[in-house]
Formats: sequence, structure tokens, C-alpha cells
Amino acid sequence: MAKTRREFAPEFKRETVALLESSGRPLSQVAMEIGISSSMLRAWRKVMDGGVVRSRATQPNGVAPTLPADQAAEISRLKRELDRTRMERDVLKKAIGIFAEVPR
Repeated sequence: MAKTRREFAPEFKRETVALLESSGRPLSQVAMEIGISSSMLRAWRKVMDGGVVRSRATQPNGVAPTLPADQAAEISRLKRELDRTRMERDVLKKAIGIFAEVPR
């Protein structure tokens, strides 16, 4: 049996987000009272605040976006790895040169 996707009117979404903001209650509690998931209410709130909601499914490659701090750490790690690999390559080039010399 296939689940049917519920659709909510924009006015209902606005009123629900307004209720969340005016009540002072936790998001999970308001969502449970309304009968929707917390993630759905969180997405509605973000859209109402002017944000854009993107799920992993809407990403072009299916990968969640990373934070700038994560990207900086990854770049730093990759630079260290590249430096080490270059050093290993240079050592191997010298070793090949030494072993390739013909003894006289």
C-alpha cells in the first residue's frame, strides 16, 4: 500500500509557524500537537524566515553540503597529504638515480 503525500495550504503553514513563534513552546511539542513531523515544521519556519530548504535528495550529487570550517579542515589535510606525497616522490627519484648509476 503506497503512502499518499499530504499537502498543506500556505496559510496553514504561516499560521503554524506563527503559533510556534508566539507560544514559546518547543518546536517538537507544537509539531506533535498539529500532527506533523518536527522536521517539516522546522523547514516551514526556515522558509518563512527567508531561507531555502534543501534536502539531501535535492542536492545535485546527493551529498549534504559541508560547512566552511569543515571545508577548511579538509583543504588543510589534503595540502599536508600532497606535501608528503611530493616528498616521497622526490626521495624515490633520487633512489632511482643512485641505483641506476653504473659502477666504474
